[in-house]
Amino acid sequence: MQFKIIESLHRIKPEDWSRIAGNDYPFTRYEFLVALEDNEGVGEKYGWLPHFMTAWDGEQLVGAVPLYMKDNSYGEFVFDWSWAEAWQRAGLPYYPKYVVGIPYTPAAGQRILADHSRSDHKDIRKKLVQAVQNFVSDSGVSSLHWLFTDTADTQLLKDSGYILRLGCQFHWQNNHYQSFDDYLQTFSAQKRKKVKRERRRVIEQGIELEVRHGNEMTDELWQIYHDFYLDTFDKKWGMATLSLDFFKQIGRTMPASVVVVFAKYQNDYVAGAFNYKGHDTLYGRHWGCNADFHSLHFEACYYQGLDYCIQHGLQHFEPGAQGEHKISRGFLPTRTWSAHWIAHPEFAKAVQAFCAHEQDGMEHYINELTEHSPFKTVSSG
Repeated sequence: MQFKIIESLHRIKPEDWSRIAGNDYPFTRYEFLVALEDNEGVGEKYGWLPHFMTAWDGEQLVGAVPLYMKDNSYGEFVFDWSWAEAWQRAGLPYYPKYVVGIPYTPAAGQRILADHSRSDHKDIRKKLVQAVQNFVSDSGVSSLHWLFTDTADTQLLKDSGYILRLGCQFHWQNNHYQSFDDYLQTFSAQKRKKVKRERRRVIEQGIELEVRHGNEMTDELWQIYHDFYLDTFDKKWGMATLSLDFFKQIGRTMPASVVVVFAKYQNDYVAGAFNYKGHDTLYGRHWGCNADFHSLHFEACYYQGLDYCIQHGLQHFEPGAQGEHKISRGFLPTRTWSAHWIAHPEFAKAVQAFCAHEQDGMEHYINELTEHSPFKTVSSG
């Protein structure tokens, strides 16, 4: 088996990549990652330089890891700004560093990709972890960070000696609901009344909602949505890294995975919420609105997504990072994980102690928030 660094997915055939990554999880799909490359979502502009670690059996691709060199910490959602400041105070460079993850995407999933049709796929996964570690160690950078790893990857990285860091998001699980009203019947009376009131207020304001997949989007609609996307960054903070052409490209190349919720008022579009659809999960990613309407954010970003999951038989809804307000709508605290390697021995000890202390606090936080579940009987996250 040979290991090679690939700096562009265009050097790999789509069918070869799909064989190891599959199509269930949208963010490691060939179409998604190539669209980032094609439209400057990754590259020097924003400091995400692709260095995919690939495993080959002769001429056949058998595994890969989405590895990026970073000269900043933007778009990662596992915040290490304090670590970078500590390095700087010590007179040491924190950047560049390496990250295994999906740019601008805080959605857990498999990061160690291997051809599961092979009997040695578990061995390939272990060797990929070691190959990434050897490459990063030899490069002389400060650190390596695996972001939003799934259960299997997290365990493998823990067994490989990485420092684990616990995070929390708010996710929803479909317990065989037949309709949105059926779902609300599991709420306490007070919480159920609040959700119904919010949905009613949207209707009373004369707002209409429509859901479109990628193949139902026109150039005009993409422009309208992208204006909402840009407006969110203008109002808040950060950089709008995803271009109009990026959204158009994924709308063409992976249309069934694109779900856009639009809100209309007096025949004009006033808001849009962007989601990706996986095999059994809906992922809420972006939201924008050009006017102030009561409860519209909850309707477009949460209730429409929940309705969609119930109607289409999706088992999970992950509406993005952070947001304790999601609990009262049925999104319960859910653990997320990252794994870290620190080159400097003393800093490694300090980071390990930090993560252990942080984990204790995070477990307490998760347990406390779970008590605020809207359900009659508390479900585990």
